[in-house]
Amino acid sequence: MEKWKEQTGLDIYEGYGQTETVLICGNFKSMKIKPGSMGKPSPAYDVQIIDENCKPVSLGTEGNIAIRVEPVRPLNFFSGYLGDPERTALSMRGGFYLTGDRGLEDEDGYIWFVGRYRIGPFEVESALIEHPAVAESAVVSSPDPIRGEVVKAFVILTPGYTSHSPEELITELQEHVKKVTAPYKYPRKIEFVQQLPKTISGKIQRIKLRNKEWGRASH
Repeated sequence: MEKWKEQTGLDIYEGYGQTETVLICGNFKSMKIKPGSMGKPSPAYDVQIIDENCKPVSLGTEGNIAIRVEPVRPLNFFSGYLGDPERTALSMRGGFYLTGDRGLEDEDGYIWFVGRYRIGPFEVESALIEHPAVAESAVVSSPDPIRGEVVKAFVILTPGYTSHSPEELITELQEHVKKVTAPYKYPRKIEFVQQLPKTISGKIQRIKLRNKEWGRASH
């Protein structure tokens, strides 16, 4: 950015936004530019960095980038994803819209991008299979009265672990996933099963498990 300024005499004003929100924050002309930062929140939004319980974190602490939508919803803010109640439930919870990105706020109020936090089922399944208790697993979304949606794992145990305490084993597997991936990616729900629904070719039918969780009939 310094070389660009030297060559052109112009500043680069970085910002951050989404299709759902347009501009969330930016380095506006009246502000001091902090190269690499996304700037400060747009006046249209109350942007917060929150934890997994939708509570604001302290300055300099990484968390989920969110926009407060309750009790007052931003003007013309989108109401949800058409035909996708699961995704809407996941993104709207605790009075916030969760962008799906992680960041932190510095002492001057500038927001810094850290990375994406969307949780993919294969990542969680790969972490689970590394534990000796897991023979096979399938991860799907599951409705939650507080968070809207959480990660759930259906797990087939290896023979040596079938007699272990289910409660203790659930905690052990959750802690294992936290260490292998990230603290926020662990399955908040785990159900031990004897088998998983599969196609003739042996591919796990996650759609059937997801439909079961959300109370919809499988087709």
